[in-house]
Amino acid sequence: MTMATSMAGRGLPTANSHFSQPLSLVTSISSLLQTLDPQSPNSPNPKHSPLNQFSSHLNPNLVIDVINNQTNPHHALFFFKWASNPNPNPNKYSHPFICYIAITDLLISHSLFSTAAYLLESSNRLSDFMMGKFIRAHGNRGNIRGAIHWFHIAKRREFGCCLFSYNSILGVLVRANRIKLAKAFFDQIVNEGVLEPDVSTCTTMIRGFCKMGMIEDAKKVFDEMKCEPNLITYNTIINGLCKRGLMESAQRTVDRMRESRDYLPDTVTYTTLIDGYCKRGELDEAHKCFDEMVGQNCRPNVFTYNALIFGLCLNGNIDEAKRMMTRMRLNGLKDNVATHTSLLKGYCIVGRSDEAAKHLKEMVSLGLKPDVKSYGVVVNEYCKMGKPNEAIALLMEMKRKGINPSVSSFNAVFRILVESLELDRAILLLKQMPQMGCRPNFLSYNTVIHSLCRAKGRMSEAEQLVRDMLSDGHNVDATMYSCLVEGYSKHGNEEMAEQVFHEMINKGYAINLESFSVFAKELCAKGKAFEVQKFFEEMCGKCPVIDADSYRRRLLEYH
Repeated sequence: MTMATSMAGRGLPTANSHFSQPLSLVTSISSLLQTLDPQSPNSPNPKHSPLNQFSSHLNPNLVIDVINNQTNPHHALFFFKWASNPNPNPNKYSHPFICYIAITDLLISHSLFSTAAYLLESSNRLSDFMMGKFIRAHGNRGNIRGAIHWFHIAKRREFGCCLFSYNSILGVLVRANRIKLAKAFFDQIVNEGVLEPDVSTCTTMIRGFCKMGMIEDAKKVFDEMKCEPNLITYNTIINGLCKRGLMESAQRTVDRMRESRDYLPDTVTYTTLIDGYCKRGELDEAHKCFDEMVGQNCRPNVFTYNALIFGLCLNGNIDEAKRMMTRMRLNGLKDNVATHTSLLKGYCIVGRSDEAAKHLKEMVSLGLKPDVKSYGVVVNEYCKMGKPNEAIALLMEMKRKGINPSVSSFNAVFRILVESLELDRAILLLKQMPQMGCRPNFLSYNTVIHSLCRAKGRMSEAEQLVRDMLSDGHNVDATMYSCLVEGYSKHGNEEMAEQVFHEMINKGYAINLESFSVFAKELCAKGKAFEVQKFFEEMCGKCPVIDADSYRRRLLEYH
């Protein structure tokens, strides 16, 4: 729940809740302001100010419109200060609270925090509500420390009675995924007992817990609310329950919602339930929920239909999904890329891959622009079918259309290329990735390097890719170290095999049993059984070795 929603619930004004003034008057004042020096050391209220001609027109709506029309915040502040005490002042105008909101919002949007704070302080308007704005503004800029600093100012000034500031800091922390710190502030409200958490406080905490998957904590806050939940609260907890697949609990919450008689399930509620049932594969329940929704004169939206279409496709009911899309169109709603991406998945699930590829092309003729997810579905399907040429062609098409493929699509292609022993193409594609708008991740490198280590005579290329990977910010893990040791051992380079083995155990990595067997066999065959024994003992001393007896047995086999 946003602070603006909380304000509206309390009947407090917002800077946008006013009637616009004649455009010519606002334009005239704005044009005049452009000719003035807003940062002049002279007083902004001289007796012969050129702004005086507008004194008789002053009212809150005009002031807000002029402020909002300024691109230079100093012009807005100059005008605001003049309007605070115009000379003459035939209508005895003075700024109401709503005008202070407008100028504060503008100054904060330009990061003029100290200017806004000084203005409010000198006007005795630095209230809990206004300080909540400073907290949110710092949070929106990622300055959590600044937001907390302003919260402590609010708490000190208001002697703890600063619910707006509490709600603002909770919102900031939840958006930043700092849920432990948010909980500490929430517990502070409850334990101090100076003020009662309101519906915004509780809804924010419920949202935060649900966001982090802490559904039991979310339910505890919901169940212990001393204020009545509102529609947003209900929808937040229902969404959290559905995302965890707890559909029975979600349905019970909807029943509680109905029993309260204050709120009825809305489009968001029903859509959330339908989406939850579809993702659990419970299509009968999803359809039942959809029918109830329509029966309650609650109109489904695009998200509702897309949830059903996704569920149908996931269960292989592609033809029924297409009929649902037709129904959506007949009800005046336009299908979008998400709708068709679900259909693409459906075609692939039922093995109609050619139709998926055809449908991807048809999306363009329908005026839609397939996105990275749409292409990714078909790329992955081509890889499952063992068709790397078609998959790579789609990646190239994405590049031409300015769409950056996902790293998972590239990794799917790498898997099929190495399985087909097309290592040269895999290396080339790996090196082309940055030019195609996607950087390789560890898995990209790992897939290709592993294959090179197992191929004959390609260890030098594996080494180069390891260097590329390290310069790209990725580290060698235990699996890759094991593979490198095995590769060097098979290729008769025992010196490099020993060097890499030594490096990995110094980093606390134990070699896997399969790679150790190759290492031990090759070195023992060259009369280095004693060295292998020393490596094994050193590894046991430095690394956590699971089932050391199996390693010993392999060692004895090759002695």
